[in-house]
Amino acid sequence: MLLAKQAPSAAAANTMDAMRRHLRSVVGVLAAASAGVAVGACGSQTKTVTVTGAAPTAQSTATAGAPAVGSSTTPPTTTSAPGAGGTAAPTSPRTAPEPAFTQQEAHAAGPTAASALVRAHGFTPNDTSEYHSGQTLRVLVATRTGSGDGYGQQAFFFVGDRYIGTDTKEPSASVRVVSQGDTEVTLAYPLYRPADPLSSPSGGTATVHFQLNNGKLTAVGRIPPASSTGGLSRN
Repeated sequence: MLLAKQAPSAAAANTMDAMRRHLRSVVGVLAAASAGVAVGACGSQTKTVTVTGAAPTAQSTATAGAPAVGSSTTPPTTTSAPGAGGTAAPTSPRTAPEPAFTQQEAHAAGPTAASALVRAHGFTPNDTSEYHSGQTLRVLVATRTGSGDGYGQQAFFFVGDRYIGTDTKEPSASVRVVSQGDTEVTLAYPLYRPADPLSSPSGGTATVHFQLNNGKLTAVGRIPPASSTGGLSRN
């Protein structure tokens, strides 16, 4: 005997109908969203990139501290101390200590140029043969140009061809070269008492050695004063 199928209840029918309507609504929303995405993709060139790590640091096209194109600037030479870290400081050239009496004058090549330099200072060399080009320390004794009596003398010193200064700040009545070597010159100064005329010094002679040591010219011994009211002097 066949059994007749039972019709679903009204409540169950309503539930199934609601589920169908909801499903159709969801399908419609998804279809609309898919169409919008497709349209947006066609009109935009934007790409989405997924980055899994830290972004790399952008490298500038110009290197920091580098000279501009066409510049002739040369980077300073640097040195690093052994075992030291960090950036080393730029090195600067070292120079020997300046000789005493240095006046930063131009070089004088040979006795002729040395004589010209002496004349430029207002003096005339007494004897250019005293300038020995083969020595390290060289000297020229000269008299103030225009001196009517021949007094007013100074010794002009050179290291190589470079003029470094005079024996004293003020001229002496007279001065002469006693001896000279590669790095030493000995000068003699006639000494005057207060009443002595220039032509007749009565105080004897003071001998002073000038030596070149480690690039400096020093006087070994006391240079007599330029004048004195009660003692001996160079004038």
